[in-house]
Amino acid sequence: MIAMMSAHIEAVASTLANFLLLVFPFLPQSLATHPEQIMVVVGFAGQGLFAMRFILQWLTSEGQGRSVIPVAFWYFSIGGGSVLLLYAIWRQDPVIICGQGLGLFIYFRNLYFIHRSRADE
Repeated sequence: MIAMMSAHIEAVASTLANFLLLVFPFLPQSLATHPEQIMVVVGFAGQGLFAMRFILQWLTSEGQGRSVIPVAFWYFSIGGGSVLLLYAIWRQDPVIICGQGLGLFIYFRNLYFIHRSRADE
């Protein structure tokens, strides 16, 4: 099943590469034959989103002079975790798939608790 999902992700990456070459003809033609180049960019984008959650948390905590986890932390966690899960499936890496899959459950659960407590107020 993971191999099939990986193949679909790679097909989408190939389609995206061809689209990018059509729109931006100055990009290297190797994008069309090496979709892994697109996926490496996707992986780095996921890591960037994931890193932003810590930067946001740090800046918010510095501003308030105490440790704070803003709600946006959980949204960045979901965004980064989702993109990294996509990348992990493409790589067919069960360790990262399990880690990101569990993490996503936790991030969504924390948002549920946050929104539920706000509705109770």
